[in-house]
Amino acid sequence: MATKEKKSGGGTPKGGAAKSGGGKSGERKSMLPKGPHAGAALPVPVPRLREYYKNTVRARLMAQFKLSNPHQVPQLEKIVLNVGMGEAIKTPKVLDSVVEELALVTGQRPVRKKAKKSIANYGLREGQEIGAAITLRGQIMWEFLDRFINAALPRVRDFRGLGTRSFDGRGNYSMGIKEQMIFPEINYDMIEQIHGMDITFVTTTNKDDQAFALLRELGMPFRGDDRPIQVQM
Repeated sequence: MATKEKKSGGGTPKGGAAKSGGGKSGERKSMLPKGPHAGAALPVPVPRLREYYKNTVRARLMAQFKLSNPHQVPQLEKIVLNVGMGEAIKTPKVLDSVVEELALVTGQRPVRKKAKKSIANYGLREGQEIGAAITLRGQIMWEFLDRFINAALPRVRDFRGLGTRSFDGRGNYSMGIKEQMIFPEINYDMIEQIHGMDITFVTTTNKDDQAFALLRELGMPFRGDDRPIQVQM
């Protein structure tokens, strides 16, 4: 009896520990915070960058372009973030971490993008999820732009300023990011894969020079004093 108890007692913890340990290590930990944050009951503060636009930037743009109507002054309409993951074709779970990272960085839930048509060479089927996108407007947009300019861009490796050749001729500016780790909200120890993203700043004007002046006055660190290249439509 003593021998049987010793064998069962020695074997059970060994096998049990291995099973439970394997299950915990296989589970992916979520980066999103659980429960409400400490300041959930406090009033939402007004974004400082939006107040800076109303009090300072708007008057400067009216004087620079000699605008008489305040409604003609260009302003930021929305910011669109887009992440395409080709690896999601074979490993769909990779897209879950991308969705969590976008939600953590922006404070808004992203939308999963599906393929519009099937491509046999890439093993892609119509309706398969291959990316995520999110559109920011209003207060969330201004808060993201403030953190992006003052916290994220300074963390870019060998950063020398943003180029001015990415205007589309209609007053919109697009740029690409190679690593999502530039955002301080991302925990390096919890990411599964390094990926980039495309960010588009959409303005209310259709002129690149006005959009350039708006983003520069808001604090976008463009490279030198280069002007945007006007695209002939």
